[in-house]
Amino acid sequence: MGQAPFDFIEMLQSKKKIVVAMSGGVDSSVTAALLVEQGHEVIGVSLRMWEAEKGPRVCSDHRGAEEVAKHLGISHTLLDLRAQFAETVVKPFAQDYLHGRTPNPCVACNRDFKLGTLLRWTQEQGADFVATGHYARLARDSTTARTSLLRGVDGAKDQSYFLFALSQAQLSRTLFPLGGMHKTAVREKARKLALPAAERLESQDICFGDYKALVATYAGAHELAGGDVVDRSGKVLGQHGGVHTVTVGQRRGLGIAAAEPLYVVDIDERSKRVVVGKKNDLNCSGLIARAVNWIEAPGNGDSAAEVQIRYRAPAVPCVISPLADGGCEVRFDHPLPAVTPGQAAVFYRGDHVLGGGWIERALR
Repeated sequence: MGQAPFDFIEMLQSKKKIVVAMSGGVDSSVTAALLVEQGHEVIGVSLRMWEAEKGPRVCSDHRGAEEVAKHLGISHTLLDLRAQFAETVVKPFAQDYLHGRTPNPCVACNRDFKLGTLLRWTQEQGADFVATGHYARLARDSTTARTSLLRGVDGAKDQSYFLFALSQAQLSRTLFPLGGMHKTAVREKARKLALPAAERLESQDICFGDYKALVATYAGAHELAGGDVVDRSGKVLGQHGGVHTVTVGQRRGLGIAAAEPLYVVDIDERSKRVVVGKKNDLNCSGLIARAVNWIEAPGNGDSAAEVQIRYRAPAVPCVISPLADGGCEVRFDHPLPAVTPGQAAVFYRGDHVLGGGWIERALR
């Protein structure tokens, strides 16, 4: 699969003009600092996409980014993309929940904004690359000129899962300077440089905060209506407050009493029924994925690979079978619990990201 991974920055034969997506956090701050140290012309840019209270859930603090840019002696630009973000990311996020799915907005944010809108802005400024603080690596095949995406070396921080939807055009103009580093080394570098973000806490979860309240603002009363909680035989056990309030695999907060723990195993959007079952009922033999993007096509016909069905889940062996509509059927080597429609299924071979798609439904 192409050449061995290398650090794009080390391979740059001359000084480049590089735009750094700066969130105000330690990772993007160190990314900018490393490029400045190497003598590149660095432009800091923050994307104003969502308004939230400042705190550990906020993934972008443009005021903090501006402070870091000033410390590094580089320019800083703020792009106000709130209207586009609401339409492109937030609205589909809310609609997915209303349809009984559990979405992952970070993939769309990376594809359409951090490496979409920002990359187009970068080209307009005559810059060569966009650099981000993602923990992932890139490799270029000198024969085909295709760019591969690989896991970051820090397994605990690897973010390649969120980047599967990137195109070749995006990957070829992107840098991930932290891909070969561990988080502890990044934090230490920030302290050594006395960066204002050196001790900033990690951002956590999605930037929307109380997503249930957010979803309600995009819905009509009929979409927020509750429904029955039933067991697998159809027996009504209780009522739920709307399909947007539950997710596959959920155990607590269902408002039902049972002799043994029960978990959400299925959500029917049309009937608004939430089906619960025993822990073993969560097990699935595979999944159907749609809107698949291939960075490295796995091959013709059935192909062996590994699949990761949640960000923190391990990648497990599977067989990928292409479907006529461009999607794929995925069969696991052994059953997996809580395959969740709306989440991403990302395919790997070792450290290489083959691609990924969106889980349409589980197979049992």
